[in-house]
Amino acid sequence: MRLLALSTMWLMTGAVEAGQGPLRFSIADAWAMPLVQIDDHQPTGGIIFDIMQSMAAHANLSAEYRVVPIKRVQRTLERGAIDVRCYAAQSWMPNLSGDYTWSLPLLIQRDLLISTPDNASPRAPDSLTNETIGTVLGYAYPTLQKAFDDHRLVRDDARSEVQVLQKLQIHRYRYAVGNQWSLDWFNRNLPDDQKLRGVAVIDEQPVGCIVRNDTDIPAQRLMRILLRMRMSGEIDRIMSRYNTVSGLPADGPAAPR
Repeated sequence: MRLLALSTMWLMTGAVEAGQGPLRFSIADAWAMPLVQIDDHQPTGGIIFDIMQSMAAHANLSAEYRVVPIKRVQRTLERGAIDVRCYAAQSWMPNLSGDYTWSLPLLIQRDLLISTPDNASPRAPDSLTNETIGTVLGYAYPTLQKAFDDHRLVRDDARSEVQVLQKLQIHRYRYAVGNQWSLDWFNRNLPDDQKLRGVAVIDEQPVGCIVRNDTDIPAQRLMRILLRMRMSGEIDRIMSRYNTVSGLPADGPAAPR
């Protein structure tokens, strides 16, 4: 009888999960490796893709991905066209409207001022003037915003961070802004004398996932899954696949399941 009862409970749980639709994630089309690899308008690999795939698998849900321009990601979330946005920070969405749950930080993004090997001396960002800075279309750079507003610095937007770094490499400008992971990935196969160099830290930002609160979305269960993924070391193992680290301090023992 006990076995029958447990089997019945399992079947009922499975039926509920099977009845749920896919977990819909957003992917910004400006992202590049190691964050995400996009082929034919769908993600196929990368740190954020692996985190989202694992998150959905732990929840026994299928994952569906919507690749959208970075400027439309917030609007897509607000109108309910996606359920989860990962690789997000509250400071990036100060005017977000709606009811959401934020996860704990999963990664620390470090934005750098980057230059070429022949211009690699450390440089304080506030000392720059009359420079064109390589940036990503739709990205906000709070540390540099006043300089952009005052026209001391001029943005040169590209569609992705890899395009920004490619333009820096051929000296379209002397400085660009990019995160540490993208820089390391870009440099990975270059000779030392051709590697782009970080000359200053612009900003450090904890990033995590945001889940839309809706009766059809198991938001609290997803939060617990992300907590276990971080505490168990799964996030760090994902990062290690791409020869990088999360940037977060080491956690204690894994929380009991």
